[in-house]
Amino acid sequence: MIETRLLRYFLAIAREQNITKAAETLFVTQSTLSKQMMDLEKQLGKQLFIRGKRKITLTEEGTFLRNRAQEILELLDNTESALHTDAEVLSGDISIGCGETIVMDWITGFLTEFHERYPDVRFHTHSGDADTVLERLDKGLVDMGLLLGPLRQEKYDYLNIHQQDTFGLLIPKDCELAKQNSVNIGQLKSLPLILSEQTFSGHQELEWFGLDYSSLNVIATYNLIYNATFMVEHGIGYALCLDRLVNTEGRNLAFRPITPELSVDLYIVTKKYQTFSPAVKAFLDLIRKNC
Repeated sequence: MIETRLLRYFLAIAREQNITKAAETLFVTQSTLSKQMMDLEKQLGKQLFIRGKRKITLTEEGTFLRNRAQEILELLDNTESALHTDAEVLSGDISIGCGETIVMDWITGFLTEFHERYPDVRFHTHSGDADTVLERLDKGLVDMGLLLGPLRQEKYDYLNIHQQDTFGLLIPKDCELAKQNSVNIGQLKSLPLILSEQTFSGHQELEWFGLDYSSLNVIATYNLIYNATFMVEHGIGYALCLDRLVNTEGRNLAFRPITPELSVDLYIVTKKYQTFSPAVKAFLDLIRKNC
C-alpha cells in the first residue's frame, strides 16, 4: 500500500517539475526525495518520471497516478475537514498574500464572518506585488494569494471570485488632464508614465491595454502605489494604477479612469495538489459558496 506521504511528495514533484524545488517546498533534502521516488517507482513497477536536465515530466503512468493521488488526498482531506467542522472547533492560522486591490474589502467581509464562527483561527495578511505573493506561495509562507488576472501558470489553481478592478491614471489635480472626466487609451502614448514593475517587466501583458510597450514613454516604476503618489504630486509623471487605492483627499492628486474601460478579474490563487489545513479548507469553501 502506498503511503499518503509518498503521494504528497509525488504531487509536489508533478507540480514543480523539478526535484530541487519540490524538496524545498516539502522541507526535505533532494537526495531523500529522489530516493523516495525511486522506491515508489520500484514498488509500483512503473516509471513515473522522465528525468530531463532541467525539467521533470510525467510518463503516462505518472499522469494516471497524479490524477488518482489527487482524488485520494482530497477525499482524506475532506473527511478530516468534515470531522473538524462537525465538532465546530477549528483553530490554527490562515495566511493570505494580497496584491494591492480594493477587493480586499470584499474578502475582509468573509474574514469577519469566519472569525465570528471560528474565533480560534488567526488570520495573517502579507501585501506585495504579484511576484512577491507567488514567491511566498511557492515557499509555503502563505496559503493563498489574491491576485489580478489574467494569470495562468500550470502549477497553480485559480478561483475566479467574480470581482473586478478598474485601471486609470493617477494625476496631479492641477494639471490639464484633470479637466477631463476620463483619459482615452490613445492619450497614454503621449504621456510620461509611471508603471508598476509587473507591467514594466512584462509580467502583466500590455496587450491588456491594446498598447505597444515600445510606444510608451515610461519614466519610472513602482511595486506598491503609495511611494509613486509622491512622484505624481511633484509632476514627474502619471501613474497607471487601479481605482480606489489612493486617497486623493487633501492632496494634489486626482484619479481618472481610462476609456474604453480597462477592468480585470481577481482570483484566489493556490498551489496545485496542495494539502490545506482544516481551517484553510473551510475558509476556501466559504469563498467558493459565495462566488
